[in-house]
Amino acid sequence: MEKPSFFSTLKSDLPASIVVFLIAVPLCLGIALASGAPLLSGLISGIVGGIVIGWLSNSHTSVSGPAAGLTAVVLVSIQQLGSFEIFLLAVALAGVFQVILGFAHAGTIANFFPNSVIKGMLTGIGIIIILKQIPHALGYDKDAEGDLAFWEAGGSNTLLSLWESITQ
Repeated sequence: MEKPSFFSTLKSDLPASIVVFLIAVPLCLGIALASGAPLLSGLISGIVGGIVIGWLSNSHTSVSGPAAGLTAVVLVSIQQLGSFEIFLLAVALAGVFQVILGFAHAGTIANFFPNSVIKGMLTGIGIIIILKQIPHALGYDKDAEGDLAFWEAGGSNTLLSLWESITQ
């Protein structure tokens, strides 16, 4: 399939890019704010995710940018490392390491993991997330800010919390 020229798709790409821009900017700013990072870093991540990755990708329907799920990880990392600059250094070093692994074709290791193992792991994570939300949905907030681990502090676990919320 031949890739269409830039100008042949401009009429439909321009309105789509405006819509994506109007969604991405507040999202990028919100994620940066929630992460404890400067707001400018949120805009930069949106630009890199939207323009640079889109330009480098061969996909016609690529979606990239900051991920809201990493907000807590970034916030804790910045707090534990002590400053945003040290966090950026850690991210840059991780990026360099990923590029080196890419040139070394380290991704072929993934071929040795069966799809069923990956799907099972992701299913398990999803089930734990759903189970952790049921007590909150029933109004039983023993630990309103609990983590997503199956085993909880005090020797309890997710299933015991479910039982307590149902029998209360």
